[in-house]
Amino acid sequence: MKMKLLSAITLAAAIVLPSQANAERYTIDTKGAHASIQFRIQHLGYSWLNGRFNKFSGSFEYDDKQPSNASVHVEIDTASIDSNHAERDKHLRGEDFLNVSQYPKARFESNAFKENSDGSATLSGNLTLHGVTHPVNIRVSQIGHGSDPWGGYRRGFEGTTQISLQDYGINYNLGPKSKEVELTLSIEGIRQ
Repeated sequence: MKMKLLSAITLAAAIVLPSQANAERYTIDTKGAHASIQFRIQHLGYSWLNGRFNKFSGSFEYDDKQPSNASVHVEIDTASIDSNHAERDKHLRGEDFLNVSQYPKARFESNAFKENSDGSATLSGNLTLHGVTHPVNIRVSQIGHGSDPWGGYRRGFEGTTQISLQDYGINYNLGPKSKEVELTLSIEGIRQ
């Protein structure tokens, strides 16, 4: 009886989860600095302020045969914000913006991946920032994949999205052209 039950469970898993067996898992290569999360926002409508987050981690799964089953998880250390200006970064870490003492992490968890007719894809998921979780869509392009010189295998993507600060409870007034932040994620993963 136990053998029949075990066989039935194995068969059910093979039917229900066929694509997960083929998905490759990758760790985002932040140790080698082969990944980045950058942002830009208009400053009072007169110029662009550019910056990045220096500390983050994450992983993704991808299957060439079933791209729609791709998944991504990223966690960002919000205190690592870097706009190349110490006083401004102190302000960005404070209560007017990221409030890093209360919200030390931002997270993205994907829930869908859809290929587009132009060769790009749309990665959908939930971004948690400043204690608020809101859905976002990220336009994704695959940069490339293959063996590396150290015997590993890598895959890279770039994604862009735009978020509204007010959606995340950040209401500091920098002017009408400074309400949205553009994010660019350049992700290179090492297959596990």
